[in-house]
Amino acid sequence: MTRLLAALVLAVTGLVLVPAAPASAAARVTVANPDGDAVVDPTYATTLTVRGTGFQTVKGGHGGVYVFFGAVKGTWQPSRGGATGQDYWYVPDSEARDNQGFQRYVAFPGSDTAGSANGGVMSANGSWSTSVVVPGATFRAYDRSSSVRTVDCRELTCGVITIGAHGVKNGRNETFTPVRVASLRQATPTAAPTAGSTTDPATLPAAVPTSAPLPTVAAAPGSPTGGAAPAGGEVPVAGQAAPGVATLEVDRASAVAGNVLAFTATGLPAGRQVTVVLDDGAAGAGPFLVGADGGTAGVLTLPEDAAAGTHELRVHGVDDPPSVSFAVVGAEPAPAAAASGDRSERAGLLFAGAAGLVLLVAVGRAAYPLLRAWRVRRAA
Repeated sequence: MTRLLAALVLAVTGLVLVPAAPASAAARVTVANPDGDAVVDPTYATTLTVRGTGFQTVKGGHGGVYVFFGAVKGTWQPSRGGATGQDYWYVPDSEARDNQGFQRYVAFPGSDTAGSANGGVMSANGSWSTSVVVPGATFRAYDRSSSVRTVDCRELTCGVITIGAHGVKNGRNETFTPVRVASLRQATPTAAPTAGSTTDPATLPAAVPTSAPLPTVAAAPGSPTGGAAPAGGEVPVAGQAAPGVATLEVDRASAVAGNVLAFTATGLPAGRQVTVVLDDGAAGAGPFLVGADGGTAGVLTLPEDAAAGTHELRVHGVDDPPSVSFAVVGAEPAPAAAASGDRSERAGLLFAGAAGLVLLVAVGRAAYPLLRAWRVRRAA
């Protein structure tokens, strides 16, 4: 009889507590330029329409998916130990919502950071759509130690990269979709229908030039000048100012961990593309195009875990790069949110305990007639 009761309990709990896992398709990304092809122009900026399907969506989960343009090699996925600047490279940009379009953030539905998602919100079935700007065939990328590499997509296979956002590694949402480099005869393409396919190459050339100049890169959207750049990444501008003493300054009042920090630089070579890097690579933004007056401005998102104290912001991409040291105020803790989380956890445990008790009572009532009949038969 004891075995009968155990079997009954297992059957009931199995039906109640172990629902069948829903089937899910593998993540897939399609990419298209305005002509509907997975092709970018080597000279001018190209806007790609990027669509994802079959991604793992976490309702109310922290983060989502980053969408980059860059190159990968070997086992590049972060969930398998891949590291930026070592196994994959991408066009740097600010994490701010109004960045230059080189980097997009697609948030999970109900995420605590959905307000900063500049690539939209993932649907419940794991689909999403956004656009990414590709500055040209070449770009400068940075690793965690601020080392610079010039990536040439005419020598490496480049494409659209998706990884988990805000440090959350998720192998199911890591994809690489290659694109080709060919002349499109357009300087300012716009979004278009999707085309292309997703793949994950096992091997790409390991050698990436570290000192080759940028031959031709177009001005980023919203830049003060436009057109193709000659060798060296500079755009000829009539009446441009000669470079002076380079200076860099930041909005010190907004230097709080997790905030967007505005900066301005002056005295730089006109037409040059530059980036800014915080400390030893804790954060970076760019590229930014220097105007005819030798100045540029932009924003950088300070890491949420940036320690309180003095930090340094430095310009990269010019000789004798300027830098500035400034104080960062640490982010204030949110005890109310933590307390709310503790209360939610306790409520969940109480609910689970009550549900288990109700289940046991139901099982006992169902088994009581069987137990009573068994005792009667045994007594007879």
